[in-house]
This record gives sequence, structure tokens and C-alpha cells, in this order.
Amino acid sequence: MAELCREFGISRKTGYKWAKRGRCEAGRDFSDRSHEAHVHPNEVGLEVVGWILKGKKKYPSWGPKKLVVWARKQSGLEKLCAVSTAGQILRRHGLVVSRKHTRRSEIYPHGLTQSEGCNEVWCVDFKGWFKLGDGSRCDPLTITDGHSRFLIRCQAMWQPKMEEVQSVFEAAFRQYGLPRVIRSDNGTPFASVGLRGLTVLSAWWVKLGIRPERIGPGKPYENGSHERMHKTLKAEAANPPAHTISGQQRRFDKFVREFNFERPHEALGQRTPESVYAKSERRYPVRVETPRYAKDAIKRRVQQRGQFKWGGQKVFLGEALAGEEVAFIERSDGNYLVMLYGLELGVFDVEAMEIKALHPTNRRRKRRGHEAGLALVSLRSTRANPAS
Repeated sequence: MAELCREFGISRKTGYKWAKRGRCEAGRDFSDRSHEAHVHPNEVGLEVVGWILKGKKKYPSWGPKKLVVWARKQSGLEKLCAVSTAGQILRRHGLVVSRKHTRRSEIYPHGLTQSEGCNEVWCVDFKGWFKLGDGSRCDPLTITDGHSRFLIRCQAMWQPKMEEVQSVFEAAFRQYGLPRVIRSDNGTPFASVGLRGLTVLSAWWVKLGIRPERIGPGKPYENGSHERMHKTLKAEAANPPAHTISGQQRRFDKFVREFNFERPHEALGQRTPESVYAKSERRYPVRVETPRYAKDAIKRRVQQRGQFKWGGQKVFLGEALAGEEVAFIERSDGNYLVMLYGLELGVFDVEAMEIKALHPTNRRRKRRGHEAGLALVSLRSTRANPAS
């Protein structure tokens, strides 16, 4: 056996193993087999799996956290499984649908503005569409003053299109003046996945001297007073809905009058919003002024496809800024800070010829942290095993 193993360049242990397979097994398969243990000491038993699946069948909307608690109470087992293991069991049996990867708007870099006076912050949102009696769709656009809770607009719309939304804002600006900040969520047409989350609408706000700010993704409570108004709006003006959109708008107009002039508000000391609100001193301009940049700033006009020219090359900036004049202010590292009026858009990397975000998204930060963790683990293992 020793001479035979030396002839084929294998160990005697391997030789005896192959000889045993040749005598005892049909087919004489000498390829490498899995080294996985037949029984894992931490493997979840079939009884536990059964309880998790039974709970999911009874409560389809429950997640692994609730199912683990329920299964522990029902089964009486002291040791069940971790929540993450329960999630794996559900995925293994096809009972969990993975979330789709969606691009999110760039993180809003500053904290939300505290509304200390009228027209400091206007809050805007779509209540959520619903069907009218004739089967058509209604998308109510609402605008409130964050300080006085004054309901500036409640407009029934077919769809949340940018042109229609801009016309509603233009009418509100002409009637009540300009706010300092407009707060919205991260949906269209208020935000996008471009630089600073700008859209054509929010870029127009910037040109008027209004700073757009956004609540965090999935955090409607950061716009809590506005969302609370939506609850009252639905109960009093949209449940049940009108037959036509014109009839629904008449209901909204009646609700606006009652909400502003008759309904006392607890946050206002049981006063009405109309008794607290005052129009803005900043009037809507007849013509938008051209931006005023520093003398040493380099100016570029953004083309229709959202590109600008630099050194004979075209660099993409954002379609929402098409036709606008932006400025490039040189930094100490040789790159340029990109400005639209008074808003910082990003950093222009001259070597890479691309615009980089000032504040990357959470997903990118998590990815960088994950990569750093892998590098640390690799470094520790190298130090523990210098030979490797």
C-alpha cells in the first residue's frame, strides 16, 4: 500500500479510504465529498420549524419577532430559536418576499428647522389618492404653515404632476407671500435621487430664495402636525368621497374655511389658525432675479440634458437643473464646490470628471463600514497567523 500510494502521489490514509470505497460502494466514485457534518450541534429541530410555520400560517402578516414570541408561549419550549433564525426559516420556505432595492434621495444634511413664527416653515404633502364616486382618481395636495397650522391650500388633483403642483404653489405665493423653508417628504415631485434631491419644482423654490428640506425616509412623524391634519381631512371631507372631482373640491374648500376660521386648535391654546397666522413680508417677485455669485467663481450654463461643459468634455449634473446657471468655487484640494444660487449642490472632482454628493446616503455609509470591518478582520487574522 505504501509503494502504491507513493507511485500515485497520495497519502496512505487517502489510499486506504479509496480502497474501502472500491470494495464497499458501487460505482467507485473517488471524487472529493462534502466535509460538512452530518449533524450540526446548533441545528434547529423540526419541532421548532413546525411551530414557526404554524404561526405564519395562522398570522400571515406577522414577522419573525412576533412569531418567536407566539411560538414560545404556545409550545412551552424554553429554547426556541433566534429571531434571525426564524427569518431564515421563513425565507427558506418561501414565506418572505425580499424588499426591492430602491434608490433614495440624498440625506438631508441639516436638522429640521424649528418653526418659531409664521411662514418660517411651510409643510407640503399629498394626502394619498383615493377613488371618487365616478371611479376617477383624486390626489389632494395640502400646504400648511408649520407655526400657525393655517391650511394654505387643499387642492384636489388628478395626478401629482409637477406643472400642476407648481401652479398651486404660485397661487399660494401670490396670496400669502414666500416662506423661508418648505418641508416635504422624499416623494415626487418634491424630491428625486439627484444631487441634493432636487427636482424642477424644488430648484424653482431655491431660485425664489426658499430652502427645501426633507423629512427622513419612512419618518412621517417628523411632519406630525401636517399628518394629523390629514386624518381630520379624511374623516370630515373625504369619507365617503364625492362623486366628481369638482364636488370633492367644494368639500375641500368648505373644510379649509372651517379648519382655519372656526376650528379651535389645542396646540394654539384653543385659538383658530386664522387668529395666529399673518402673511409673509416676502412678496412673490414679478421676475426671478439672476443669481449673484462671487467674482472669482466659474459659471456654467446647464444644458437641456443636465450636462455642462468643462475643458471640452460634458459632465452630467442633473436634468432638474437644465437651463440654470451654476457656479464653481475652487477649494483648497483643487476640486470645486458647485452652487445653485445659495445652495451647495456637491463637489466637482476634476480628475474623475464627476459630481460627488456632499452627504452620501446611509446605504453607502453602511457599505463602507462593512468593508472596513472585513478589512479589520483580515488584518487580525493575518497578525494571528503570520505564516499566512
